[in-house]
Amino acid sequence: MLKQVVAKYSAIYGSNRAKLRPFLCQTSCGFHNGRTVLAPRSFFGVEDYVDDDTSRPYTYQKEKKSKNPDKHVSFKQRTVAYMEPFTLDVFISKRFVSASLTHRVTCKQVAVAGTNSKDVKAVLRSRCDIPACMSIGRILSERAKEADVYTASYTPRDQDKFEGKIRAVVQSLIDNGIDVKIYLD
Repeated sequence: MLKQVVAKYSAIYGSNRAKLRPFLCQTSCGFHNGRTVLAPRSFFGVEDYVDDDTSRPYTYQKEKKSKNPDKHVSFKQRTVAYMEPFTLDVFISKRFVSASLTHRVTCKQVAVAGTNSKDVKAVLRSRCDIPACMSIGRILSERAKEADVYTASYTPRDQDKFEGKIRAVVQSLIDNGIDVKIYLD
C-alpha cells in the first residue's frame, strides 16, 4: 500500500522529492522549544521512544537502581554468605513436611528430607504431625553429616512463626548434632 501511495505522489510531484519528504515523515512539535521537528516513522508504524539514560529503545528493561545509592554496605552484610554458607529451609503444608539445607553462594541443595519421599512415607503414621517433623529433622541431620555440613542458619519466612512444627524440625536438627543459628526479627 505504501508503494502505491508513494507512486501516486511521485507521479503528481514528478522528480521533485523535496515536496514528498513531509508526507513520509511525521511532524511532531516540540512543546518546550517551539520548533517543528521532522521525525521519521518507524518501520512497524510505532515510533521508537528512546530512553534518556541509555539511548536504547524502550523495549529493553532498565537496570534497577537502588533507592539510596549512597547507602553503606557493612562488612557483615558482604561476608555473611561466606561465613554462614548453609541455610535451612522448612516448608510445612497441610499434607506433608519438607526441609532442606542449601548452600548460599552456589544455591545448591546439600541435603533434603521430606515426608513425601517413599522411604519416609512408609514408616510414618501421619505425614504432617509433630513426630513426622521430628523424624524429618533427624533424617536431614544424618544426610547433612554425610555431606560434611555441621552448621546452618535459619530465618523463618514472613508468614511463619517459630513455634509448633517448625520448632520441632529445628530442635530435632539441633538435638542430632547440627548447629543452627536462628535469626528472628
